Amino acid sequence: MRRSLFLLAVVAVVSLIFTGLASAQETVRGTVIAPPSTQGMYGLPRTPLYILFPEGGISPDIPAGETPASIGCIYGLTAETTGCLKTATAIPTGGSKAIAVVEYGHNSTMKSDLTKFSSQWKLPVPNVTEICATGGTCPSNDGSGWDVETALDVQWAHAMAPHAKLYVVEFSSDPLTDGAETQAAQKVAAAGGGEVSNSWGYDGGEFSGETADDSYFVHSGVVFFASAGDSGVGPQYPSVSPNVVSAGGTTIIRSGGKYTTEHCWSGSGGGLSAFEAIPSYQSVIKTIVGSNRGTPDMAAVADPHSGVAVYNSTSCGGWCVVGGTSAASPILAGITNAAGSFETSTNAELTKIYGEYAVAKTYAADFHDIAVGSNGDPAKKGWDYCTGVGTPKTPKGE
Repeated sequence: MRRSLFLLAVVAVVSLIFTGLASAQETVRGTVIAPPSTQGMYGLPRTPLYILFPEGGISPDIPAGETPASIGCIYGLTAETTGCLKTATAIPTGGSKAIAVVEYGHNSTMKSDLTKFSSQWKLPVPNVTEICATGGTCPSNDGSGWDVETALDVQWAHAMAPHAKLYVVEFSSDPLTDGAETQAAQKVAAAGGGEVSNSWGYDGGEFSGETADDSYFVHSGVVFFASAGDSGVGPQYPSVSPNVVSAGGTTIIRSGGKYTTEHCWSGSGGGLSAFEAIPSYQSVIKTIVGSNRGTPDMAAVADPHSGVAVYNSTSCGGWCVVGGTSAASPILAGITNAAGSFETSTNAELTKIYGEYAVAKTYAADFHDIAVGSNGDPAKKGWDYCTGVGTPKTPKGE
């Protein structure tokens, strides 16, 4: 059976409030909105994306949320400062070769918004190229929610690896059959290697015959990432492909403004595949997953109540706070790029990650083990169906 695309027309914005362990902590209170892109536009994949509307209302001229400096501090891209405060100023300085993000449609303000984001946080001037996979100009995504997705992905890949060349590769109908995934990989490989980030997924999570599409995520010199989903436990394609680094989600916990730890985000996707066999790199967790592929592989911030700052003109009208595993994928892709190891394939990258997990001393040095919270399956010590091996503590392990 061919993969099932989400076939709802654009609908009114849906308001959701996430609760759970994180809500009792020092996180931003407010209403979480799922834009139309999370419902899917007719015939298109959906995005795991949420926008936070704080209790006091939006201040689009004033940045809020986690910053490149605060996230860089938490995940080891900058020298650690006490508490990794949101007011931290040391920004990541790494990155090389290329990162591509795959998006539905064209956002008219993507470049100017990226420039504004970079200027605000004193990041280097971005080197970004837009490509419509079907030629010409892809359909406008302004005001659809996909525009926020585009802003989130390109800005946070740049934030984590500010010296990497960026590609925004757009599709008009389907990212695989339109050729967007292939062209993204080709551009990255031609730049010397790097990462492709996918913050989208197919409706229904998985589908019979998905293994036939796994070949789209194999290209020499390229490591593919994909968001694990935002509906709690349950795998999502393409995140569940063995040829993709599956990105789960966390909540950042602060006390007195200081970062203390992370919890499993209640919305994070992850689970046991019904169709994909266990890849060899997951043999170290065979007692958990048995004979099938388990997701996610690792995680990063995703809870919109501890979301990241994004600048988008066409939907947000300026600064907004964004979450979902849509944030985790480009953040992890950027961190991996900044590490500078540039593995020859996703399989090689995941073999390294799970190899580090298998050695207790190395695992403790390179990853935050997330053992609190639940997405429907409780987080626990070691690998779990919410955060995988955990979140990066240092890019040396990526």
